[in-house]
Amino acid sequence: MWCFRFHRGATKVDCVMQASSVVSIRRRRIEPEAGRALEILGHAIDYLADECIHRGSTFSDQDPAFEAMQMLMERNRAIYFACPEVPNWKERIGSWCGFKSHH
Repeated sequence: MWCFRFHRGATKVDCVMQASSVVSIRRRRIEPEAGRALEILGHAIDYLADECIHRGSTFSDQDPAFEAMQMLMERNRAIYFACPEVPNWKERIGSWCGFKSHH
């Protein structure tokens, strides 16, 4: 599974750019239960990141808070990617016309 790590001085924009360059962006159909789990995990990740920054620590593999953030991020990705992809417009039109998509 793809794993992404913060680097020293990384901003949220850096992290999003790194993530979007590795994973194709497809919309997902997120059910309420999965959405709530993603919301809770996101808050927990933000809290741990803010705590690390507040105490002036660097993001390193030896930091238990950083390890916890990575575990939460892995779980977040697992939940997100378990949600079904929403067909793009080409796939929707193809299904209306009876064509099979090859993605």
